[in-house]
Amino acid sequence: MTSQPIAIRPVATPIGEFVLGATAQGLTHCTLLGAPNLPAERLSNGAAASAGQHLDAAVRALDAYFAGEKDPWDDLNLLPQGTEFQLRVWAALRLIPFGSTLSYVGLARAVGSPRAARAVGQANHHNPLGVIIPCHRVVAADGSLGGYGGGLERKRWLLRHEGVLEKELFDAATPGLAAAG
Repeated sequence: MTSQPIAIRPVATPIGEFVLGATAQGLTHCTLLGAPNLPAERLSNGAAASAGQHLDAAVRALDAYFAGEKDPWDDLNLLPQGTEFQLRVWAALRLIPFGSTLSYVGLARAVGSPRAARAVGQANHHNPLGVIIPCHRVVAADGSLGGYGGGLERKRWLLRHEGVLEKELFDAATPGLAAAG
């Protein structure tokens, strides 16, 4: 884990204000304002001036996403900090395509821990790069929305934005997802 100071930038979105965080190496956070996932002891408005390029790129990507572009995250250098298990879950989340969902059980299988659906849920809860690492695409096995750290209304909004709620939620094998484990 890095102990570098994290430069921050607020950004307004249709679902509320996010706080972006970055070091000189890349984007560390995209978290709703007031969420518990920001390490307050390392935040600094003046930290890592060279982090600005990562913050600028994240703002452009968020703007593109909310304007309807599918997953404009490819050019972002993401640096989420977490346990080995969390990092596996977050990597697998990035493989769930725009406009698709996967159940917690399906995600647990995809990361090679088929009995770890609750642990997958906890990893989602601690996702420091919300929306960019799309934990909102994970639903309960019965197709209901399940939980979401940003609130179910925001999750519902994001899934509508991606066209998921206009079609049936599904738990299908997503191409390439098994390789994430």
